Amino acid sequence: MGIFNKFKDLFKNKKSTVEKIKEKRSNEAFIEQTKFDKGLKKSSNSLNNLLANISKEFVKVDQDLIDNIEESLISFDIGNHSTQKILDSIINEIKFQNINDPKLIKQIIIDKLFVYYIQNTDIDTTIKLRKNETNVILVSGVNGVGKTTSIAKIANKFKTEGFKILLIAADTFRAGAVEQLKIWANKLDIEIITPELQNQDPTSLIFKGLEYSKNKKFDIIVCDTSGRMQNKVNLMNELKKMHGVIQKSYPNQPVESLLVLDATTGQNGIAQAKVFKEITNITGVILTKMDSSSKGGLVMAIKDAFNIPVKFICFGENLTDIEEFDLEKYIQSLLAEIKI
Repeated sequence: MGIFNKFKDLFKNKKSTVEKIKEKRSNEAFIEQTKFDKGLKKSSNSLNNLLANISKEFVKVDQDLIDNIEESLISFDIGNHSTQKILDSIINEIKFQNINDPKLIKQIIIDKLFVYYIQNTDIDTTIKLRKNETNVILVSGVNGVGKTTSIAKIANKFKTEGFKILLIAADTFRAGAVEQLKIWANKLDIEIITPELQNQDPTSLIFKGLEYSKNKKFDIIVCDTSGRMQNKVNLMNELKKMHGVIQKSYPNQPVESLLVLDATTGQNGIAQAKVFKEITNITGVILTKMDSSSKGGLVMAIKDAFNIPVKFICFGENLTDIEEFDLEKYIQSLLAEIKI
């Protein structure tokens, strides 16, 4: 049974969402669940505090309570559109059950929050790699989001899984980007293609890397790209040229075009995603610094705004602090600190 069907079945039960998931956690072994628990601890505590404040501050169900719920959801970085949809669902449930006690609202909020995430979704969070051929992955993102470190984490993950990796340092305009990626490549003992000249045309470097890769039997080529957003037209032209060069060398590639977003930037990350989505076909998101964020709702906002899946989630600075996104683990960990 698929993850979305499992959760839909879970919500049919009469127990609260928190009770059902905590019962499930106590009865099963969760591989790597600890990483999600630790990485989402701030977000889970934040969500618990938001819900607890609703129960403490209000003695009746009225418009002030509804306004507070709306503000709380927005503050969790769920996004305005998602918040309004969830809020409408909460209000309808309150009316349907004729609820007058604010303490009973907490369970409704949680149920509607996660039912909203899983409903009408068929997005695939897995990384698409084609067997017996070279897979090209483009990675983009603005300065400061952790793009270079994320590339190193991805390269390390794939190498430990037995893949032969090549890196192409095509973010040729950012000071230190090439050198940083070169350092990581040396630590990982992975081959890397770097520019010969400062500010070298990134497309020409990708072409050089792809030509070098011929007959080398690389499983995965990870290409860093420039994240400049000062001139959207130039960025668009660069990415189009890159796609063209890649497809000439390897038809039906790139297999993935991943956008790196910093979880601590909140709605600013949504604005960045909007720009890159307009420019190129983003197939997935790498969400960094999730352990530093207390606003785990960004995952929901990304899905709602663009229907783009989060494919990797990063919880720290170590090379192993990256996991393929798992909706089940995400929801379990986000609810881990909730007190009902």
